Amino acid sequence: MAVHVRVIVGLGNPGARYLMTRHNAGFQVADGVAVALRAQPQAAPGPELLLRRAVVGEQVVYVVKPMTFMNCSGVAVRHVTERLGLGPESVLVIYDCLDLSLGRIRLRQGGSSGGHRGVESVIRELGTDQFPRLRVGIGRPESGAGIDYVLAPWAAADVPVIGQSVAAAVAAVQILLADGLPAAMNRFNGWTAAAVSATETQGVAGIENL
Repeated sequence: MAVHVRVIVGLGNPGARYLMTRHNAGFQVADGVAVALRAQPQAAPGPELLLRRAVVGEQVVYVVKPMTFMNCSGVAVRHVTERLGLGPESVLVIYDCLDLSLGRIRLRQGGSSGGHRGVESVIRELGTDQFPRLRVGIGRPESGAGIDYVLAPWAAADVPVIGQSVAAAVAAVQILLADGLPAAMNRFNGWTAAAVSATETQGVAGIENL
């Protein structure tokens, strides 16, 4: 088994104020991946990140949460890759996406930031947009400013849906590590969370159905 991705980065903002906000979907997935891989805390190469280490097959994989706040996320990513001697192709960046509906996730090989400031920072610090990424859909607000929407806590009705999305994203990362990016894309880029409403009492489709 060849593990090409060695660094898994979830983007978000540190601190209790931002813990359960939409903009921290990347942190939520990173935490889930760390649990799934049984990653252990490690001394970080600087104060600007949290670092955990796991062994997948015969490879060491690192799970990273930048502590620089979203717009400077790339600084932490650059420090880790330089310390480990890894190229951009070894980094998977996970983040929230306004342009993807809530209840969807999407993997891709590279490309533009789509206006996401955290991804813009990673592109700037790595000097390329050619690194794998996993977007977690949060949808767009019906009205109001996007910044207010992403920094607001999840609506109660959205919590079960994002829970499914996080579980699917964690499973996608595991497939990516085991079988490669194309296999993960084929399996999860068409995935949609079960519709959840306050009146529904039937089972929520979980990751076991994937």
